Amino acid sequence: MKFTAKTLYGLEGVLAQELRELGAAEVTEVNRAVTFTGSKELLYKVNYCSRCALSFLVVVSEFTIRSKDDLYRKSSRIEWSGIMDADTAFSVVPVVHSELFGHTGYPALVLKDAIADYFRDRFNRRPSVDTRDPDLIVNLHISNDRVVISIDSTGSPLFKRGYRKLQGPAPLNEVLAAGLLMLSGWKPGIALYDPMCGSGTILIEAGLMACNIAPGSFRKSFGFMKWRDYDASLFSRVKNDTDLLRKGPETNISGSDISLQAAGQSEENISSAGLSEYIKVRQLDMKEAHMPDQGGYLIFNPPYGLRIKPEEITDLYKMIGSALKHNFPGCKAWIIIPGKELMNHVGLKPKVRYQLYNGSIECIFAGYELYEGSRKLKSP
Repeated sequence: MKFTAKTLYGLEGVLAQELRELGAAEVTEVNRAVTFTGSKELLYKVNYCSRCALSFLVVVSEFTIRSKDDLYRKSSRIEWSGIMDADTAFSVVPVVHSELFGHTGYPALVLKDAIADYFRDRFNRRPSVDTRDPDLIVNLHISNDRVVISIDSTGSPLFKRGYRKLQGPAPLNEVLAAGLLMLSGWKPGIALYDPMCGSGTILIEAGLMACNIAPGSFRKSFGFMKWRDYDASLFSRVKNDTDLLRKGPETNISGSDISLQAAGQSEENISSAGLSEYIKVRQLDMKEAHMPDQGGYLIFNPPYGLRIKPEEITDLYKMIGSALKHNFPGCKAWIIIPGKELMNHVGLKPKVRYQLYNGSIECIFAGYELYEGSRKLKSP
């Protein structure tokens, strides 16, 4: 089968590597997605184990069109009865970039009609449309004249892990947090410290990686569980085989935050993830913080200034640069920063940088190597 894994901009490379390690074949990076091939067992495995994917789509049909009539006609030729039946409630999610359609919602209506008419013509019954809790989510992607119709095997996006019970005003997306860890080069076994941990997402994602805990283990359901061909015994085997690989981490993972409330939220979420034994958090100003272990990684997501005065945000990033230089010699530091101006206030030159988005905010993920008494940098 041919699959598409959707992800965040900038994480295509780490997702592609993750999928190869999980057993995917014919892996190809595209914009905000990775395509690959595999079996039903692999589909279950990547949904349960992937840390950097938002969702997994199973490609049903690919074709080109010249008009809306082409979309209806070719969509009607798909053997929908092999995918669903007249009792299946479905919805269509469109992603359209084409001059053939002036409105994104219109091709979705065309596809809905094609599916409904397919069943009416053959079985004299029409399946219902349910946008709230459908049995089947049909993804319609149109780029110019190219159409790809897929079904969503995931359901609720995979960044909704299920462990985060409390959060602050700007929580980090769980998939982005995992992606930051992978992009940085951090590996389980290396000490990790987050000096501005907020609700603890980076720490928890690191803990899950260090303990070989699948992020899907917190979810109660996946979209494929409602499919006609769902194999419960196969998924149970995939889940059990994966869970047998869990272990205690050989890694010092810790964090702090200047806010007592944020530190408390982190502790609550860490407990919810079952990682309280392995991750320690305390209230602490970064100016007073030091790396628990020599030569570890700092990875953090500072405030972006949306709720802070301009002069205060400038001082904050200058403080970050000073603390990194003086308090963390021999460490590698990675910061996700919204733009070059704030990055310049850090006062250190990053050797490595990636362009990412935190929600709708374009950011730089900057990597530094820190040496006592020197700003000379080597590759992280």
